[in-house]
Amino acid sequence: MESYLYRIPPEQGPRVTVIGGGTGLSTLLRGLKLYTKNLTAVVTVADDGGGSGVLRHDLGMLPPGDVRSCLEALANTEPLMQRLMHYRFTEGTLAGQSFGNLFLAALSEILPSFDQAVESLSQILAITGRVLPVTNENVRLEAELENGARVAGGCKRRHGCRIRRVRLRPAGAQALPAVLEAIREADMVILGPGSLYTSIIPNLLVGGVVEAIMDSGALKVYVCNVMTQAGETEGYTAADHIRALFDHAWPGLFDICLTSDSPIPRSIAERYLAEGAEPLLCDREACEALGVEVISRPVVSVENDLVRHNPGHLARELMAL
Repeated sequence: MESYLYRIPPEQGPRVTVIGGGTGLSTLLRGLKLYTKNLTAVVTVADDGGGSGVLRHDLGMLPPGDVRSCLEALANTEPLMQRLMHYRFTEGTLAGQSFGNLFLAALSEILPSFDQAVESLSQILAITGRVLPVTNENVRLEAELENGARVAGGCKRRHGCRIRRVRLRPAGAQALPAVLEAIREADMVILGPGSLYTSIIPNLLVGGVVEAIMDSGALKVYVCNVMTQAGETEGYTAADHIRALFDHAWPGLFDICLTSDSPIPRSIAERYLAEGAEPLLCDREACEALGVEVISRPVVSVENDLVRHNPGHLARELMAL
């Protein structure tokens, strides 16, 4: 199967739609673009932290950070342009802000809608495939905790209390028609990898997305995170992730959960544990009880003491499915 895949020209590759946000999505895209040019990234616009949050507050625009990261991952431009897009200012009022975010902010000011700004920057960067914001509507995330408290913005556990549910405010945001078309026409729909409550689930809360996934004849795969996330999924197993996705969307939303069986060095695991994170437990029987097949593959590498999905390994295993 693998040698066959390598003989398929990317122009004739499968239609793949990836849904998520954050660094996990851009990592996956770097690998997938080697196999197919028929690639669509559907990106959350609920982020309100970091440089994106500043621009969102100051300009009233949708957050550009996750979209910019995906555009960078799929770009086919000169090295200098790639460096420029990735450059972050170090001094003054722009300290910490990405030039790519500012570029997208400027396009958003002169074009009628955010998705048109993204499309224009896509052409400038000559990207492989497409990057689509899931909606053009100005939505924010709200978390309801198990103790009944509600937390706006970035959803973190407070005082050891788990998240019960997240919602978009205002409610009723609708997905872009191009997003729904990309999902329905895909050969494979991939959720993740990425932060469960802030990168993946927000996309599923946008009107039309879940229905399009359920209507699609695509193979549907959830790429599970490698580590739990401090402040969001401490103590979660693979089945807990699947259950949360189903609770916010629909039981049976996807067919397969891809997990990592790459060994993590003890010293690295201990460092993560000190920061409130640990390797994700794959409770296979509990996942299968939810109707999801679990496939474990060596898709992770450790670089600079960080545990990350390896773009090439992850994409190869997904294509082999």
